[in-house]
Amino acid sequence: MKQHTFKVSLLSLCVAGVLGMVPHAFAADAEPAALPKGQPFPGQGKAMLLSQKDLMEYKALPSYSEPEWVNKLVKEGKLPEVKDRLPKEPMVFNSKGMPDGPGVYGGVFRMVSGGRPEGWNYNAGKNSGWGGTEYTVAECLTRTGPLTTIKKEEQTPLPNLAKSWEWSDDGKQLTMHLIEDAKWSDGKPFSSDDVMFLWNDNILDQHVTAWANADTYGKGTTLEAVDKNTIRWTFKEPRPTQYLYSMAFFRMCPGPAHVLKQFHPKYNKEATYSSYANALPADKVPVVTMGAWAPVYHKADQMIVLRRNPYYWKVDEKGQQLPYMDELRFKLSTWTDREVQTVAGNADYANMENPTNYVESIKKSKQADSPARLDFSPRFLGWSLFMNLSEDLGATDEREKAIRLLNRQLKFRQAISHAIDRNALGQTMVRGPFSRPYAGGLYPEGMVNDGSVVYYGYNPKLAKELLADVGLQDTDGNGIVNWTDGPTKGQDLEITMVTPDGPGETSLSEGLVSMLREVGIKVIPRPMQGAQVDAALGASAYDFFIRRNDNEYIQPVQLAEALAPVHDQTPYWHKGTKAKPQNLLPFEKDLVSLINQFQHEPDLSKQLEILNKYNKVFTENVYHVGLVSVPGALILNKRLKNVPPGTPIMSFQWAEDSIMRERIWIDPKSAPVEELMPGKLPE
Repeated sequence: MKQHTFKVSLLSLCVAGVLGMVPHAFAADAEPAALPKGQPFPGQGKAMLLSQKDLMEYKALPSYSEPEWVNKLVKEGKLPEVKDRLPKEPMVFNSKGMPDGPGVYGGVFRMVSGGRPEGWNYNAGKNSGWGGTEYTVAECLTRTGPLTTIKKEEQTPLPNLAKSWEWSDDGKQLTMHLIEDAKWSDGKPFSSDDVMFLWNDNILDQHVTAWANADTYGKGTTLEAVDKNTIRWTFKEPRPTQYLYSMAFFRMCPGPAHVLKQFHPKYNKEATYSSYANALPADKVPVVTMGAWAPVYHKADQMIVLRRNPYYWKVDEKGQQLPYMDELRFKLSTWTDREVQTVAGNADYANMENPTNYVESIKKSKQADSPARLDFSPRFLGWSLFMNLSEDLGATDEREKAIRLLNRQLKFRQAISHAIDRNALGQTMVRGPFSRPYAGGLYPEGMVNDGSVVYYGYNPKLAKELLADVGLQDTDGNGIVNWTDGPTKGQDLEITMVTPDGPGETSLSEGLVSMLREVGIKVIPRPMQGAQVDAALGASAYDFFIRRNDNEYIQPVQLAEALAPVHDQTPYWHKGTKAKPQNLLPFEKDLVSLINQFQHEPDLSKQLEILNKYNKVFTENVYHVGLVSVPGALILNKRLKNVPPGTPIMSFQWAEDSIMRERIWIDPKSAPVEELMPGKLPE
């Protein structure tokens, strides 16, 4: 590593003067370096990258087919013929986009979930229990999960319930064409009435806690039904293409208006908004859905069983109506049990997110009789140290306010970054080549490149000099730097750190406490659990906190507003209120400008240029302190076919959506798994 240089910094002297601190005689400069390359690791899947047209299209086929047992019901007069249950032009998954080709009917997809369904009225913001249930029942106007299999230059939202769209000449109107003659799982027609009910009576109704709100698609945006198969958006600004991402899961996924209207206060004077939200409780089955399977059985804390939707609107290139598997079921257990059951072969799918389990899981998967295989994806799981940049929001005493002023100094943030040995942190999480130092911001194994990253690597000597530059010196010889002026003069620098109880955060916390102690900073962990963490972050009541990043750092297209302080609630480490507004640092204004440019740039190549600029500004200013990134892995039963290789557990969406379960089939040579409800369809 090159030697750093010393120089007198008038700026540093001025800043220290403002803070009332004793300046260091000489100013040190942080040392940016190249981000260390990630090493290859075992089990890394190589993604198949397709054009959108290779994945799917909408068209009528000469003939259609379905499982023989369903066809028997048709012959008995209990169901219309399959051609009459499908749309005029169904979605056709092309064989070229299938890793194992068109499949065969039958079988069970077994999943385990640690969540519990609140209810099935997702129009009103109820969740279906997570872990894959929500992606099963809710279909949306657009779809983004499968973009992980699409070439980067074509990674724009895929059609779904909206099969096509076009912009007006001035770019302020977007006309969307819905799938024509599609039907809900109860056989009732799907139309623009369902979309307009979601928009008018849920999203725009302030009494309904929908997943989107009136501003999600821009202030003043309107939506109208042109006819039963056409809707038209009108925006105040030209060509806001980013809103197409916001029309995917979970914001623009209409529920069945013909079922829900009767419970809504607008249409039922005896109803309340509470009764409407809870109109479809978890045990009210079967659920009417546009999804591939419909819930037909729920027993609290035990099981959800879903059976094939006979009106599902997607087929394969041979004309076989999807899904291939007749039954999908969720054992309701714990998230930890999901991995355990899948490794043991009692379930078919799990996301492996705990790096401490990687090595042992690889060993088990390599055993000849192992029922499961692992498929690792790029390093999209990253942890960061967040330093509260709000000047006084949530601060209760002089020490906390002084910490906030420190956090807002670039040299202090650079000192923290230089104090951290990320290679050592990574090895505490998982031995071997899996981890990679992470500088913060967007992941370089995602949309941006390594050249966009400014990295301040491990250099504790330089970290101490940078601390001295901001007026922190060990004046009492106890190994902890002291404040040298102001209300906290003479006190040791003590910083509290909110630490969620996740296994990654716990091991990182122990390492950070030790490394920051080496440069003279006493860090005091504050272990917390879910609701406590949310409360602390919501109130901005912390000095530091560590946390696994959300998915906007993988694919920023869907939640770009979370990447910069575009309003007073983002990012969550620099919040403001009307009483205590944000005081943006100069580089934060640059980030806001870049995100606004990104959101209004329709050209994908130019979007990537903007994101690379954004990442450079983010990392050179250490907006948060990146720690380590690791890959996630899908645990897949070997009997599953058609799972796209290299699918990340989280990218545009969770992998439950990315792998396109509706076109997964079961190897007929595998040991059969008994269906719980053979021969049953949603009634």
